[in-house]
Amino acid sequence: MSGHSKWSSIKHQKGAADARRGKLFTKLTREIIIAVREAGSSPDTNFRLRLAIQKARDNSMPSDNIERAIKRGSGELAGDVLVELTLEGYGPGGVAVLVKSLTDNRNRTVQEVRNIFNRGGGNLGEIGSVAWIFDLKGMIIVSTEGLDPDELSLQLIDAGADDVIPGDGCVEIYTLPEDLETVRQAIEAQGITVASAEQCQIPKNTVELDEKVALQTLRLLDKLEDLDEVQQVSSNADFDDAVLEKYQSS
Repeated sequence: MSGHSKWSSIKHQKGAADARRGKLFTKLTREIIIAVREAGSSPDTNFRLRLAIQKARDNSMPSDNIERAIKRGSGELAGDVLVELTLEGYGPGGVAVLVKSLTDNRNRTVQEVRNIFNRGGGNLGEIGSVAWIFDLKGMIIVSTEGLDPDELSLQLIDAGADDVIPGDGCVEIYTLPEDLETVRQAIEAQGITVASAEQCQIPKNTVELDEKVALQTLRLLDKLEDLDEVQQVSSNADFDDAVLEKYQSS
């Protein structure tokens, strides 16, 4: 598994066990709201909303919270006006970083993200400066606990996965963005439990970093993700397993 992918898996695992559940629910709520405003409140006809609801359920968000978010998106309940904002920049060692956010105050979010880049040894870039390095893909994470990884990989390919990457305790499946839901359903139909499924920005190439710069980059990425308005952070850093373990234990 590439360092980038492993960091994504770690972020998912951390999020699933994170005591700061309220912050996670805020991010999930915002995604539901913007999905409803974009294409309506029916999950049957709104693909983005179906993904947002499923992600909320994957993270144990109560049904009442999901329903309130849908109503806020449709205007039945009052709520802030949110806009989507994608910011691009460079981290330590020239690592490309893509930051997707939903915010009710564009200027505030830009300034907060800029400050984190500057303090973390990086800088905010122009629109289009790093977006070309990433491809939008569907990413599904499946736990390998109690399963044969090789046999599981064959099952996942049969379910329609474009690529299967085995890792430590899990397998990552990549799909075309529009195939994410179909592949997830095919996987679950085989009795395999899906830990998470979402659309992600995956780098076309990665950058290897020495330990000092890698740890600095990990701190930068975490601080960006900790912002309430930030929905997803992607980078093309290739983190060594030893560095990830050292960072987790720090």
